[in-house]
Order: sequence, then C-alpha cells, then structure tokens
Amino acid sequence: MSIMQRYSLASLMRHGLKHHKTWQKAWRRQPLRDTYDVIIIGAGGHGLATAYYLAKEHGINNVAILERGWLGGGNIARNTVTIRSNYMRDASIPFYVKSVKLFEGLTKDLNFNMMHSKRTMVDVVQTYPKMRELRRRQLTMDIYGSTYEQISEHELRQRIPTLTGGGPDARLPIIGGMVHTDAGVNRHDAVAWGYARAIDAMGVEIHQQTAVTSMVRDTNGKIEGVQTNRGMIRAKKVAVAVSGHTTTLTETAGLTLPLRTMNLTAFVSEPVKPLVDVIVNCPDSGFYFSQSDKGEMVIGGAPDQGQSFRRDIKQQVFEDTVTAMLSLFPSFKKLKLMRQWGGHLDIAHDASPIMDETDVPGLFITAGWWGGYKAIPAGGLTFAHLLATGRPHSLMAPFTLKRFRHLDYVMEAGTTTAR
Repeated sequence: MSIMQRYSLASLMRHGLKHHKTWQKAWRRQPLRDTYDVIIIGAGGHGLATAYYLAKEHGINNVAILERGWLGGGNIARNTVTIRSNYMRDASIPFYVKSVKLFEGLTKDLNFNMMHSKRTMVDVVQTYPKMRELRRRQLTMDIYGSTYEQISEHELRQRIPTLTGGGPDARLPIIGGMVHTDAGVNRHDAVAWGYARAIDAMGVEIHQQTAVTSMVRDTNGKIEGVQTNRGMIRAKKVAVAVSGHTTTLTETAGLTLPLRTMNLTAFVSEPVKPLVDVIVNCPDSGFYFSQSDKGEMVIGGAPDQGQSFRRDIKQQVFEDTVTAMLSLFPSFKKLKLMRQWGGHLDIAHDASPIMDETDVPGLFITAGWWGGYKAIPAGGLTFAHLLATGRPHSLMAPFTLKRFRHLDYVMEAGTTTAR
C-alpha cells in the first residue's frame, strides 16, 4: 500500500513551482505474482469500481485486475457518458438511484475531478403509446424518489430551442416531453483514472497488456485460476467484468450463459458554440445526444439488430440515426462529423443485468449491462459485496442467474433506444 497523493489548489501551486516534475505516478506497474485472493478480469469501469469497494468496504486488497489492453480502453471509453435513473421496474430503479447518487459524490470520494454536470435529461415524445409508457414509468419512479415529470410541447421547445422539427405536419409530430432532472454527464476517462489511483493506493494491482486466454478449473470443477499470455495465475475467486467478451471467456470453463453480444454505436461532431444544455433523448425516433464541455455533439443511436462483435459503426445505423436527428433538429445538417466508434455489449434476454456466482464454483460474472456506464459505482459496490460475502447485495438480489431458471424475468423497458 502507498499514500495517495492529494490533488488540491495548494498542491497544484506547489508542484507548479517545480515545473510539475514532482508529481507521483497515478498508479504503479508492479510485478505479476502467481497467486491472489481475487482476480478481476477487465480494467474498465465495473472492474475498477469492484476492486475499489472490495478494498474500501471489505478490506480485501490482495486483488489483481487483468486487462488485455490498456486501462480504460474498452467500453468505458466507448459510450455517451449519460447517467440517469429513469427506469421502469421496481428492481431497477433503486439500483440506478443509488448509482446516480454515488456518481455525484465521486469527485470528493476519489479526489479526482470527474467534471460531473447535472444536466437533466429531456425525453422528446412523438407517439401516445410512448407517452403512456413514460407516464407509467414516472409513477413507479416516484415511489423510489427518482425525479420524472411531464411537460407540454411548448415548454419542451422552450427548454430545447434548437428543436425546430416535429411540427403538426411531420410524420411523427411532437406531443410533449418528460424531464428527468437527476440525469447528468461526466468525464469517462476521469472515472477510470480516479478509481485506478485509489485502488493502487490501497494495494490492489493493475496489470495491463495481460490477456486472459482461458479459465482453469481443478479436478473438482472449481475455479483454480486463469491462463494468460504471461502464464498461469491462481485465485479461488475469479470475477469477469468484460462486457461484450463475457461469453468468450466463460465458454472456456464450459459455461453457457443467457447472453448475446451486440454493437452499440455513437459519433461526435465538430465543436460548436453552446446550443443544448440538457441531454436530449428521442425514444420514438431512436437517437439521443448531448453537447460536451468542448462543444462537440455526442450522438448515439440504435444497436445492431443481430449478434455482433464489431467495434466500428455500420453505415446503415449511422444514416438512420442522422436522418432521424435531422427530422427534429434540421439546423444540425451543417455539422461535420469528427469521429465515430462502436462498443460491444452483452445483453440478457430481459435487457436487465446479471450479477451472480455461476455454476462453476468461484467464477463470478457481472454482465448484461445495457449502457453500463451509468451503473459503474453501484455495480462495483454490489459486485464487491457478492465477492466478499458470497451473498447478493439487496440492490442486485433480483438480478441473479436464478431468474432464468424460474422464468422470473425483469423485463426492463428503460433502456434508451432499445428495440
């Protein structure tokens, strides 16, 4: 363990006098050992957050995080950084309310500026079935203290002045909106780096460029460790937090899971002057966007329709998203595209996450996160509880593998642009 260097105005001035050459490294590169208490596969948001709460809440720091690429280079860097709790089901809403709350305090907890901005999400509603669904969601959310309220078309256009399309003569005219004031955005790389600094100071090891090729089971069928490109590493508990690659790894242990991998794409425009100060979601048209602090329009659309491990964007998906966006925001036609990307995520049959110990003793998974960025703090908190105690956290008790055996699905309609 080491003492984490505190970031502050005073330390910035002090190190500035020495030309910023005296800062300690944010995290260390340590030698890889043969044995650990826990191995976490994946140095993304959920893997790092799990290690953080294992050390902080349960005192377990003999932990190795194994990342085949670089820290924060997976789906945590391939998303639209939207944080919200406007879900539908009684099982989902308390979890995301907790996650939003944890995100709001993360800058202070980790002593790292997350650039957290409580933006508010505004849903642009164009059909009466969708309005009825969102009104039902509002009534459920009220029970758990998550904010959601209906607004008129007039107020909607006042909140989003650039929303000039969707008039009475449009194919899908706008009929109103819903406002989720708890929603926000922050800086995705800061989340990864902040957790990494904290867990390094608590003794957790981060090993980048360490690809896990297979799970290793002992003669009794229990997890013994993992085989990597750097050799065999042993642990009695192995946690898989790799998003779209979950089944790729679990199948090496002879395990089949109710997941399929899909591609979800996004793209970013050139920076422009401030135009939109809220997160805009258009569920009927199938796109959403917000404007970053640098002025870029960060835009997301619908997922690929079938199984896909691709990490780029399909031209058809891009064209459909842009067409839908320009029907409501015609002034955006002058925007120039700066970059595009795709992330692959594994989705369960009911569009709800899975967090459980599998049928292979000692092998744990956190998977099935549709838009898992918003779930990072609460996902790490609850997964750490499961790893440390062997029992599901109360916030994640409905999301075990048992629900598929008993057809006790959590059919979640709160996934953005889900089809």
